[in-house]
Formats: sequence, C-alpha cells, structure tokens
Amino acid sequence: MPNKTTLAEQNALLAAWTKRCYLAGRIAMEAALRPYDLGATQWYVLHHLSRHGSIKQRELPKILEVERATLSAIVAAMVRKGLIEQVADKDDQRQKHLRMTTHGKRLWAEVPDLSFIHQAAFEGLDASAITTTISVLERAVERLERLSGKGADT
Repeated sequence: MPNKTTLAEQNALLAAWTKRCYLAGRIAMEAALRPYDLGATQWYVLHHLSRHGSIKQRELPKILEVERATLSAIVAAMVRKGLIEQVADKDDQRQKHLRMTTHGKRLWAEVPDLSFIHQAAFEGLDASAITTTISVLERAVERLERLSGKGADT
C-alpha cells in the first residue's frame, strides 16, 4: 500500500518548501550583491528609489516589510556609504525623503539584473502550476495576516 500523506503533512511540506525556496533565493541574491558591498534590503531600497526617484523614509518599512528600527540602521549605513541621502520635507522638517546620490546611481547601474535568480528557479515550470502556487500562497498569507492582526481589515 503506497504511503499517503495527510493534508496536515502536505501543508507542513508546502510551508517548509516555501521557506527553503525563499532562503535559497536570498542566498543567491546575497552572493550576487556581495561584490558590490550591498545587502538584500539595501538592494531593495535602491531598487525602489530607482523606480520612484524619492520616497518618504516612513513609507519604506511597510513597502519593504521591515521594522522601522531595522530600516533606520540600513538607511544610516547607506548614507555613510554615500549611496542615498536624506532630505528634510519642505513642509515638515521632521519627515525625511530618501533619494539616490550620484554615487548610488553609478553603483545601481553596475549591479547585475537579479532576474537570473527567478529564471533559474522557475524557468520551464508549468505556468498553470505557478499560477496555482501563487494563488495558494496569497490566500495563506491573507489568512495568516488576518490571524495575526496584520491584515488590511485591521
């Protein structure tokens, strides 16, 4: 008789493989960024600024899903490296806008396109399987965020 997994075991496997996929992608990303002295969150800050030009610092924790204190340390390091600058808001001097410096823009132009990581992970996989996986993970995240009080409804 074949070994059948229960729904609970399948759910646990799905969670474990999702985590392993994330971690493997993060390791590949960090390896690609290491020669540029950038961490993954620093890359995300530069990526966001490259697309939007400038953003209020207080908006980034929600966008990047990191704690404010963590982001403050990352921003401080990026300012020290000369990659970004903090500019006081014209209307409210307490609010800071972030934007890339000339040095940051030069570095951003040198950093490789990281889409090769997605290609390595997902190229050749069945599109409908990917669509189903996205749907399942979206629902799981929505449910878990609701459970923890982090969802949009709260």
